[in-house]
Amino acid sequence: MDCSRLLYVGFSSMHKFFVDKKNISDNIALITGGDVKHIYKVLRLKPGDNIIINDLNGEEYLGEISEIIKECVKVVIREKLDVNNEPSVKIHLFQGVPKSSKMDFIIQKCCEVGVNEFTPIQTKRTELDLKDIKKIDRWQRIALESSKQSKRSLIPKVNEAISFSIFLKQLANFSMIIVPYEEENSFGIKELLRGSYHASIALVIGPEGGFESEEIESLREIGANIVTLGKRILRTETAGMIASAFILYELSDMGGVYE
Repeated sequence: MDCSRLLYVGFSSMHKFFVDKKNISDNIALITGGDVKHIYKVLRLKPGDNIIINDLNGEEYLGEISEIIKECVKVVIREKLDVNNEPSVKIHLFQGVPKSSKMDFIIQKCCEVGVNEFTPIQTKRTELDLKDIKKIDRWQRIALESSKQSKRSLIPKVNEAISFSIFLKQLANFSMIIVPYEEENSFGIKELLRGSYHASIALVIGPEGGFESEEIESLREIGANIVTLGKRILRTETAGMIASAFILYELSDMGGVYE
């Protein structure tokens, strides 16, 4: 059996904590903030227990807890780990802002799947004005917590919400644009991606009610690929998660292929 695979399985069962690089020096990492209470009250970890430390830049270390006090947890770094849990394809999800707390679910689950970045967008069917979208800090915390749970090597970034016109300009930065649309009924992601590879993909999901036809035409005009996700209509809070999984299954490590 592959020994490196055995090591990976062992490390993957350990709890992971993201620590700012400035709190790591001389083989000592200091965990502060809300994680401290979580470590000793919820997880019941104690000195001598091993954990994984991530420096917010993708570098990961095996650490051993040496001291727990109310203000911080002191961790001795034992070795640097050769682990990268990020997919080779970077998916930037542009999400039409949904109602209530649905964006919380979208960010949480798409982080687990492997989405790299999020930008909320205002569309014709988005009920909130840009000035009323003030949950970026909350959404970034959700991305952090989801990254811990799913053992991500990097924390996906959540950007400020933008207008549809600014969004169209930003799409010029991507090698491929994929837009699931309920009125498309034949051309799908599998056919689109067959035999191709794209390092960065813009995935565009509409809000409740989807995009209006003129918005779809604007996307077609700049080269977006309008696709179907199947015969069944998905809710906005599940469409991004499903489409991301399709993309990563076709082009990256989802499905059991470890790079």
